[in-house]
Amino acid sequence: MSYVIENDKLKLSFRALGGEMTSIRSKKDGLEYLWKGDEAYWKYHSPVLFPIVGKVLNNEYRVDGNTYVLPQHGLARLHEYEVIKETPASISFRLRYNEELLKVYPFRFSLTISYTLQEDTIKVQYSVHNEDYKTIYFSVGAHPAFMCPLFEGESFNDYYLEFNEKEDLNLMKLNEQGFFIREKEEFMKNSNTIPLSLDLFKSDALVFSELKSSTIAIKTKKHDRSITMNFSQFPFLGIWTKNTGAPFLCLEPWHGHADYEDFNGDISKKPGMVSLTTGQTFSCSYDVTIS
Repeated sequence: MSYVIENDKLKLSFRALGGEMTSIRSKKDGLEYLWKGDEAYWKYHSPVLFPIVGKVLNNEYRVDGNTYVLPQHGLARLHEYEVIKETPASISFRLRYNEELLKVYPFRFSLTISYTLQEDTIKVQYSVHNEDYKTIYFSVGAHPAFMCPLFEGESFNDYYLEFNEKEDLNLMKLNEQGFFIREKEEFMKNSNTIPLSLDLFKSDALVFSELKSSTIAIKTKKHDRSITMNFSQFPFLGIWTKNTGAPFLCLEPWHGHADYEDFNGDISKKPGMVSLTTGQTFSCSYDVTIS
């Protein structure tokens, strides 16, 4: 089932599967800003990553000595959510544990995703509540894919990324299987811009930590349209596209990340995981401004 929220500037569409936003459309001229989910490239629009971000070694992890299996980016994008609140300019989806989910993620949880539209800004909030009698462990992250280029006749290389602070960035390096290695590579110094090219993504995503910036924007010198994300509540930022010429770019704020290649699989010791005690709620949010 699909849902719509809107104001005088933007119209947003959603589906219950994955609690996923599927469209960001300008009311002024009908321009679509969110990737359309063409399966020839990538079938998602803006999936939610939970309870893992990225991959775990052999698709396996351990809890209390028992082994469980999860696919890349977890289970949240694969299941139907219920709508628990809806207004003309906001909507909230909830996914709650059940017997099926407990077989692959042995924690009693609820995950609420709330989308709120304010002028030309979309606020996306994740709230994870621990309904279990024990501490739960999880990662949570966003994976929105934005149209890049925005217009016909443009190319991906016409665009660049702009941080709001000058950065000295080191790249968290991935091996060929998509797991991190224990070294970083210098990526840029004293700069706030990254010119885009498909060659940047020949080894998969760009992943950064310890950023000074709170925002990143997709821009071009060809016009003044832009997409700006505030990711200040997240410790990791991934940037990704398929290097096959796919016309989109993903900006991905994360709590947590893929396994290191030498990780032992115990979820309670996995770097970047959030731990949450009984009855507590963890919340984080990011904003996307369309201009």
